Amino acid sequence: MIFRIEKRPAPSAPMRVLAPAVAAVLTLAAGAVLFAGLGYDPAATLATVFLEPLSDLNGVSEWLLKASPLILIGCGLAIGFRANVWNIGAEGQLIAGAIAATGVGLFFPAPESPLLLPLMLAAGMAAGMAWAAIPAFLRARMNTSEILVTLMLTYVATLFLSWLVHGPWRDPAGFNYPQTALLPPAAMWPLFADAYRVNVSVFLTAAAVVATWLFTDRSFLGYRMAVSGAAPLAARYAGFHESAAVWMGLLAGGAAAGAAGMMEAAGPLGQLSPQISPGYGFAAIIVAFIGRLNAFGIVLGGLLMSLLFLGGEAAQMSLGLSAALTRIFQGLLLFFLLAADFFIFYRVVRVPAPARRAP
Repeated sequence: MIFRIEKRPAPSAPMRVLAPAVAAVLTLAAGAVLFAGLGYDPAATLATVFLEPLSDLNGVSEWLLKASPLILIGCGLAIGFRANVWNIGAEGQLIAGAIAATGVGLFFPAPESPLLLPLMLAAGMAAGMAWAAIPAFLRARMNTSEILVTLMLTYVATLFLSWLVHGPWRDPAGFNYPQTALLPPAAMWPLFADAYRVNVSVFLTAAAVVATWLFTDRSFLGYRMAVSGAAPLAARYAGFHESAAVWMGLLAGGAAAGAAGMMEAAGPLGQLSPQISPGYGFAAIIVAFIGRLNAFGIVLGGLLMSLLFLGGEAAQMSLGLSAALTRIFQGLLLFFLLAADFFIFYRVVRVPAPARRAP
């Protein structure tokens, strides 16, 4: 039998909305099969991963704390993705933002100044944008692939961070651990309550969600970027150049990732270390697509992805499972989401065998 793939003339709009939920259910089913194969009770293990982290206020606090940078970065990436500008290096831009913000926090001459936190935020966003400006320039001027350049720059940022915390910025009183000194109190985000780690930086993420929605769904410039991604020739005919979409998409993602790096350094960690991010920049790519590149959908995607991070930690502590469990679930979720999108936009058609010629 012969089959061919055909593009559907009219993809189902309801299925596009339901696809993330279908992907999440299939991910749970695949996880249950995986746990059963490893010799664990699937129901009890899934409860440990997805329910136990939210069983108390501390768990809810950690859930929101981890969701905040994912949502923030996802909103920035969605602006570029709508214009087919593929920023895959948000992890490197997050690290660049964390480095710049920590540098301001450690070496600012007035460590008690109320301007310290805003200056750190501005430095983090500027560093993230500067790191994203490199692939933007190369794509706009030399037509290089922003996918490869942004990804390679992530490793440059990671190695630069490692050099800093092992060398000139290492805390002399840190027992030789690769980390900087703690930031001063004025450089830390205020907490809602001393018993929990969630801080007021979540309001920054909430403002970014609203701003992203206004830009993408309610502004003429956001509309032009979407047209640039869907129909580049039509956008060029209307006077909107591709290079403008490239610059705006990459700089928006870099600013969001840099702000998220600052939030991590000035929030739960309070210093710079090689573990500044558990992979938020890469996970935010999945978050953006789970949310269908819509600001409020990204909020739901970020909450789901942060639950995967918490669930992986809970399974590691309670059941002794590998820390790679989080990445396994992330990969399964992305796989099923892409598979759902494939069947929404395409269909597999059986091609009848050609009739044999008469002798």
